[in-house]
Amino acid sequence: MKTLFRINAATITIGIILLGMAAYLWGVPFLDLMELKTVDLRFLSRGPVTPGPEVVLAVIDEKSLQEQGKWIWPRSKFAELVRILSESDAKVIAFDVGFLEPDKNSTVEAVINFENVVESLGIRDDKLDAYLKQARQRADNDLIFAEAIKTSKAKVVLGYFFQMTPEGLEHLDENIVKAQIKNAKTSRYSMIRYTSDQAQRVRLQEAYMPQSNIAIFAGSTRYSGYFNMFPDQDGSVRWVPLVLRCRKHLYAPLSVQALRAYTRRAPTPVIADYGVQKLQIGKLTAPTNEFGRLMVNYRGSAKTFPHISITDILHHRMPPETFKNKIVLVGATAIGIYDLRVTPFSNVFPGLEIHANIIDNILHQDFVQRPEWARFFDLAAMVLLGLIVGLVVPRLRALPGTAVTIGLLVSYILLCQYLFSHQGAWLNIVYPAGVVLVLTYVCLTVYKYLTEERDKKFLKATFQNYLSPELIEAMHKSKTMPELGGEARSISAYFTDIESFSTFSEKLTAHQLVELLNEYLSAMTDILISEKGTLDKYEGDAILAFFGAPMELPDHGFTATRVAVAMQNKLLELREKWRNEKQSPDEPNRNTKNLPPEEWAPGDKWPKNVHQMKMRIGINTGEIVVGNMGSSMRMNYTMMGDPVNIAARLEAAGKQYGVYTLVSEYTLDLEFNHNGEKKRIMDMVEARMIDNITVVGKSEPVKVYEVCAMKGDLSDQEKELFKVFDEGMQHYLKMEWDEAVAKFNEALKIERVPDGKTTPSEVYIQRCKAFKENSPVAPGEKWDGVFRLATK
Repeated sequence: MKTLFRINAATITIGIILLGMAAYLWGVPFLDLMELKTVDLRFLSRGPVTPGPEVVLAVIDEKSLQEQGKWIWPRSKFAELVRILSESDAKVIAFDVGFLEPDKNSTVEAVINFENVVESLGIRDDKLDAYLKQARQRADNDLIFAEAIKTSKAKVVLGYFFQMTPEGLEHLDENIVKAQIKNAKTSRYSMIRYTSDQAQRVRLQEAYMPQSNIAIFAGSTRYSGYFNMFPDQDGSVRWVPLVLRCRKHLYAPLSVQALRAYTRRAPTPVIADYGVQKLQIGKLTAPTNEFGRLMVNYRGSAKTFPHISITDILHHRMPPETFKNKIVLVGATAIGIYDLRVTPFSNVFPGLEIHANIIDNILHQDFVQRPEWARFFDLAAMVLLGLIVGLVVPRLRALPGTAVTIGLLVSYILLCQYLFSHQGAWLNIVYPAGVVLVLTYVCLTVYKYLTEERDKKFLKATFQNYLSPELIEAMHKSKTMPELGGEARSISAYFTDIESFSTFSEKLTAHQLVELLNEYLSAMTDILISEKGTLDKYEGDAILAFFGAPMELPDHGFTATRVAVAMQNKLLELREKWRNEKQSPDEPNRNTKNLPPEEWAPGDKWPKNVHQMKMRIGINTGEIVVGNMGSSMRMNYTMMGDPVNIAARLEAAGKQYGVYTLVSEYTLDLEFNHNGEKKRIMDMVEARMIDNITVVGKSEPVKVYEVCAMKGDLSDQEKELFKVFDEGMQHYLKMEWDEAVAKFNEALKIERVPDGKTTPSEVYIQRCKAFKENSPVAPGEKWDGVFRLATK
């Protein structure tokens, strides 16, 4: 018995296989989420799939808003859209837009007020009454839209959403709730097939109440469906519920109702004892999980389906045959008003297009699903992979053992990818490969390491002469040799440099220069470290750092900008301190180079250029490789990549504009969660756009901004400067050179740092004058506003 349970390669292997199987059957949330991430990667590896021709998207895009006016549009526009699509022989028109409140129409209100006045004056005239009634009807956009829906040859499906919980709705009267439920009754499943009495009591996703369309619209069509979507815990939409229960009734989503109208077949959920089995629409079948959710087989990224601007439809710019016999999904894709979703193909994906994917999946019977034999396959894979690794690794040296393990891992992943791409079969990767295979390999390797290589305990003493103490400690804890390599992750690179540092070395002794630098670098590094930044290295007076590695920092871009503001403020304090410091009476004269009083005042501890020290900062964010890099004898945890080079160029580019904190758009456009709300960094700081440039060695332009303070901390002068400078930039981008010069001359008088070698206003005055003489583009060509820096 003692021999049976002794720790060895066999017991370790069997133990991990059993542990993996138990975790798989029980379910570990983190591992289940990682499995979903592998599904995303499988979609990306498979690539886009051409959808069928049945679905087109009529979109409220930026072009539509520009031509038709800002959102929200009057319902009369949608009425005209329905009429045009109906006349173009569209088969179904489905709205991913809720018409939840009456159209606020001032014309209707004016007519009603006039009627009230006529009534209050006691005027009785049949012709006048008829005229006012007719006028009210012509002006009533809701009535116009409802009539268009009723008379449309195409079947119109209206969208709405469910309130999933009663939170915040306690004040609603029960009659209001009942009215909302009544208005949504056209989306109820009229036919439900239960395989047993027990099936009628299965647990389904419950909704509290619908937020339905107003009654005039709800009664104008036989079709409506909800457009709720429920992201997974990482925010990605992979599943869409085809069945929701609200007060004992089952409801269908917009996509299913569009198919109902298209096929003229009533959709029927089939519910077994364990939950929803499938959804049947005539001969079409949609497989679901037990909660009635369908995994979306995404066809590709945004615009995989045809996007047609609504303004083009309203202006009859599209051939009528474009919509013949089509399902036309109507919704928004314009930034700021559309339903933004995260999907395996994109972090910016219109919710409207998710409905299109579902419709296409069902029409073409092309799904991603867990086959009936998937669980058996997953468990068998765990046993087989675990046993192979358990037999091979203990008998081979480290390199061959690793090669066999990697070969097994890659082969299994490729098999799962093939079945996913060609059969739509989703088989588990994380538990068989990520847990059993990898964990077995790691544990057996560690076991060999501890039992066969104990002499590596001298590692710390051997390497301490040429590795950093932190890396030595990490090696000692993990009992592993250091290896070269890194990982790519989104972080923010941070560069600082003292302006004209050579002038300090000319006026100070080596000892004084070290004293000054130590005080400056200590103060700046304290700020950096306190904000969880990582110090890469010092290069003379320059500080190279980054935020977001090795420790994850979700708001790394915002932290970097906050550190920049704090460092500039700290430098102001240091300059004031240095300005007030005096030489000790018993101290030898510090002005050893006999500088004149206008450069070093008698009795002062520091020369005047120290009192005026300025620091330039450059910040950029992007996909950067971080890790242990160098040689096998000397390595350092550092960063590298193109975004790092851009940060360095921005720090240097500040000199050309006379600004001291230059940050790229890639940093300021980042979003992060701040106190539970999604915030954009640009909205959290005070920044003015300086230019749209290409730095030396790069062809892609980048917008750069001067970050001056945290939000709300600008002085009145700086607020006025920002306003006037921005007006100058607008004229500049329109190539209105004289108007731009006038504004920049006005801004020049109130620039933030007037005592520098130049200012942004001065730069633009000179540039506008040069462009006036030599236009940046040929006559008639459109200028992109990009300025190409010629020097670093």
